[in-house]
Amino acid sequence: MSLRIGTRGSALALAQTNRVAGNLADRGIDVEIVTIATEGDIATAVPLHAIGGQGVFVRALDDAILRGEIDAAVHSMKDIPAARPAGLICSAVLERDSPADFLVHECPLDAVSVVGSSSTRRRAQLLRDAPALSVKPLRGNVDTRIRKLREGQYDAIVLAEAGLQRLGLTLPGEPLPTDRFVPSPNQGTIAVVCRDDPDVTGAFAPLDHAPTRLDVEIERAVMEEVGGGCFTPQGIYCRDGDLIAEVLALDGSRWERIERRVATIDEAREWGRTLARQAAGLIREAYVALGMKP
Repeated sequence: MSLRIGTRGSALALAQTNRVAGNLADRGIDVEIVTIATEGDIATAVPLHAIGGQGVFVRALDDAILRGEIDAAVHSMKDIPAARPAGLICSAVLERDSPADFLVHECPLDAVSVVGSSSTRRRAQLLRDAPALSVKPLRGNVDTRIRKLREGQYDAIVLAEAGLQRLGLTLPGEPLPTDRFVPSPNQGTIAVVCRDDPDVTGAFAPLDHAPTRLDVEIERAVMEEVGGGCFTPQGIYCRDGDLIAEVLALDGSRWERIERRVATIDEAREWGRTLARQAAGLIREAYVALGMKP
């Protein structure tokens, strides 16, 4: 059997795709890797929320699958939107790597005053923890972000620890604790999306890690109920059924949070609706402040 797997062209996306391809090769399946440019890779000068959020990294690959140009695509699962096109299925969720954010800095921690991140969640959580910080926008691939740090444009930058691990990078700094800096839903997880064809889905089925899939499905259920788009600061993290979810004000000054033991997707949706009610004012504020329509 031979499969065509699509990916973005960044070093991280290729590293993730090569992991999947290697697992398939071990099972006797030949793989052709097809690189596809996405709007999110091209339009790096504007915030993600202004061009459609994390979903811009996925749309072009979805379309390529539906046109029959590729059989499947590999993604960071946190980039996959809640609403999915008909005819596509998430055929495998790999075992989760670190879900944590990593604060990269070469100066002493107490000298950090300017941090680079374009994530509204990371910005709000950083300001909650240290209100005197200046958090400035930063986009681009990992190499670009590190270069800007070393040029002195920032004292520190925030990256996903899983991405650094997948690229084999060891950088000065420390992971941020997930109870205080609650990750984005599904952070640290690689997913395979393919057309809904038993021959294709069956090839990827052995790669699926059931405990990780349940945790990330719980996170996605909460995310779907909370809503708020990618521009509302929210962290949602589940580990072995222990759920932490929060929504923050853009400046980190206020937040609503739940911590619960969750066993089913229905329970996750119930708690997501509870958090949505509690955080309705914060979500409206984010829409208004960023000029988005509810």
